[in-house]
Amino acid sequence: MMEQTNHSTDTLLASFQAGNMAAFSQLYNLHINVLFNYGLKLTIDKELLKDCIHDIFVKLYTKKDELGTIDNLRSYLFISLKNKLCDELRRRMYMSDTAVEEVSISTPTDVEDDYMEEEQRKNEFSLVRRLLDQLSPRQREALTLYYIEEKKYEDICEIMNMNYQSVRNLMHRGLTKLRSLAS
Repeated sequence: MMEQTNHSTDTLLASFQAGNMAAFSQLYNLHINVLFNYGLKLTIDKELLKDCIHDIFVKLYTKKDELGTIDNLRSYLFISLKNKLCDELRRRMYMSDTAVEEVSISTPTDVEDDYMEEEQRKNEFSLVRRLLDQLSPRQREALTLYYIEEKKYEDICEIMNMNYQSVRNLMHRGLTKLRSLAS
């Protein structure tokens, strides 16, 4: 799945460099949420974060002819965001006379760790999805409602039009089957 996203990103980047503005918009939409979530790990200032993300996309737009050397756009965007945030935090510290030691700045290993954690989550999600696909539709629905949508048993009973004990039995059988499939 990640390989397909990289291929899609590479195709969009090439299309954008060829002058397709819709491709730029798609690149933006493809990366904005993950960049924002990553940025929240570096700063709690959401407005600064939004400005920095905007700035890196403006830079991407204005320097599109120089982007031919980018092997991995996603990594480029993550690193650009980290650097832009660091620059802005340094500039703010200088303007406010804040000591440099008071600001925590992420190291490159943090970026790598975050990327690895994201890959791990994607792999786990893929495994859970495959396991859930092996359950009956009603078991899958009940477990999804309970664990993912965090519904109470009473709500699940109403949604699935079942009595309380039937939902409990369905959940129990589904969990038992998941455990046996996972081991």
